[in-house]
Amino acid sequence: MKNPNDGFFKGRLRSVKFALKGMWLLLTTEDSIKVQSSIALLVTLMGFYFSISITEWMIQFLVIGLVLVAEALNTAIEKVADFIHPDYHEKIGFIKDIAAGAPAFAAFFSLIIAGIIYIPKIIAIF
Repeated sequence: MKNPNDGFFKGRLRSVKFALKGMWLLLTTEDSIKVQSSIALLVTLMGFYFSISITEWMIQFLVIGLVLVAEALNTAIEKVADFIHPDYHEKIGFIKDIAAGAPAFAAFFSLIIAGIIYIPKIIAIF
């Protein structure tokens, strides 16, 4: 919540504090974020191993960010939906299914990008 006594910089620092808290909560409580973060670490290590280019690094980190953001937004939508209607409801289920589709799209396209980056490098080894 915004504190009217906060100046601009103090308000921004509070916002960063809340954002970091949200990231920590996601990383420590949500299995999907844990899995995606582990995959992000693995492909980052692969990037070092295969000496990917600067452009490939940028694309890889952009895709990692996209997947993590999609997972985070999906989690937020699911938490709000569960708060509003804790029992099963067809319309809430529909909303949650659509929200789950966002990280699925992001993950699918991230696999395509990973293939474009890494398959030629793996083939070159053999």
